[in-house]
Parts: sequence; C-alpha cells; structure tokens
Amino acid sequence: MPAPDASQLAANVVDIRRFSTHDGAGIRTTVFLKGCSLACQWCQNPETMEPRMGPVFFRKKCIDCMLCVTNATHGEATVDDDGHVEVDITVHEADWLAQVNRCPTGAITFNATRHTVAELVEILKRDEVFFGNGGGVTLSGGEPLFMPHFAAALLQALKAEGINTAIETALNVRTEFLLEALPYTDHVFADCKLIDPVQHKRWIGHDNELILKNLAVLLTGDRRDDVTVRTPMIPTVTDTVENIEGIARHISGLYPDVRYELLNYNPMAAAKYDVLPTRTFLFERERNPTMYSALQMDSFRQQARRAGVRNLVEV
Repeated sequence: MPAPDASQLAANVVDIRRFSTHDGAGIRTTVFLKGCSLACQWCQNPETMEPRMGPVFFRKKCIDCMLCVTNATHGEATVDDDGHVEVDITVHEADWLAQVNRCPTGAITFNATRHTVAELVEILKRDEVFFGNGGGVTLSGGEPLFMPHFAAALLQALKAEGINTAIETALNVRTEFLLEALPYTDHVFADCKLIDPVQHKRWIGHDNELILKNLAVLLTGDRRDDVTVRTPMIPTVTDTVENIEGIARHISGLYPDVRYELLNYNPMAAAKYDVLPTRTFLFERERNPTMYSALQMDSFRQQARRAGVRNLVEV
C-alpha cells in the first residue's frame, strides 16, 4: 500500500495528452511519465527514457535573438557560420533554468514538468466531463511503474475519484511494484516485444527474464481478463514469423483466452530524435520504413492465430 503521505510523491511528466482513443477504452487522458529501464532502439517516446528533467532545443522556434548566446556561461549557446544560434543541451554545467526563463519563444525549454500526485489528480479531474462511459486516465511513459510507489499512489487517488484507470507497461519492473499498482488499475496494457532473450538484449538493451516473469503473474492471476498483451511491429526486428508465433505460443500457453494486439509500425517517431543528440533512431531517415498495409497486418494476425491466440484485438 502507498505511504500515508503518498499524495506528495512526485514524478517528472513529459506530456498530458487529452482526447486519446488508442490508450484504452473510450476517450482518455494519457499521462506520459519520464524514466524507463529499457532502451528500445525504435522507442516511440525517446524523450521519456531518461528519468531526470533536462533541456531541449527546438531550432524551428528560435528567432536568433542571441539572448542565450550573450548569457551563456559554459559555451552551451553559440552562433554558426550562417548567424544561426545553436544550443548544445549536453552541457550539464550550464544554468538551464536561467536559459529557459530568458528564451522568448520557448525554443529552449525543459522536457518535463514535475508534479505531485495531488497536483496531477486535480489536473486530471478537469477532464472527467469528456470521459463518458468507459473513458478515463491511462499512465504511460517511459515506464509508469519506474518510480517506486508513484503510479500506485496516483492510480489509487484517481480510483477514489471514480475515474477509470489503465497503465501501459513494458513490465521490466520489480514484481512488487506491479502488484502494488494492480488493485487500482482497471486495465493493463503489457508489452511483449521480443520472445528470444538474445534478440531482446540486442535490440532493447536488457534481457526479458523479468518481463516474462511479470507477464506470467498477470496472465495466471485473477486479473488476467483485464490484461492486453501488445507487440509493436518493428520491421526486420519484431515482425518475424519466429517472434510473432513465439510470443503467441507463450502467452496462449499461460492463458488460452489472452487478449493480444499487434501494433502497426509508427514511422513518425523518427522526428523526435532530431532534438535528442544522445539518442539514435533504429533507421536512417531516408530508409525509415512506412506503416504496414492492412493486408500485412492481417498476415501477422494470422500467424498469431496459428500459434494459438484466439482473442486478437483489431483496431
């Protein structure tokens, strides 16, 4: 159970996205929290990987007013040969709070805001009028269970307000954190990206032992009907017959009626890496694949069915 003062637990929030229809039932507000123990090379939200708040520079917003250059203390802001401002957000010694405050257009800003549980509940309650029947709040990331106790405290507070809740988790978290949050979660969307441990470590930077353990906890427990397992279809990585059928056999072996969803590839994520100099996207920009066709997605689903899944989610 969360501590008595759990309302004052705080976390870094990258975004609060309203009117979402892909993060659970109904119309939802999705909260993206910072911090993740994995490093998927195709991450859709790379700005959420690092748990700490940091600066970001949007060149397109910059008007070259030179305020950041004039006030730079550690060479973090310079001018190139064409007279345009360049900002190096990897300079940790810079006074980024001062730079953010003096930037008139928001070209230099922070990649998150810090909120307590109590503050977030008040913000999210404003959206109740849009939820209707079945809508609610989804915690995503990053990894919403990355920060100990925060997600459980927030979910519990939302449930106390009568708000439907869901989490999107990669499951690479301590099992006790998952079990702490589960009583206050109406639905769990759990990723299972790669079934082979060697491939998992190659592409994601970590083995999948804990992920598969937590998946078993979910799919053999009393809440197994409130779980949807998801696999993002990443070209040449997760979209192989061996991987799809391997995951399908594994999860249907744990629970024959498991809900399974194959997510289409999203090429738009590549653009996020333009403002993240420490992160590299899996594909080069000019070779970034497109989304799969409806026919291709249906073929993937057929592979999952052949391997034992009978409850496929189609969007």
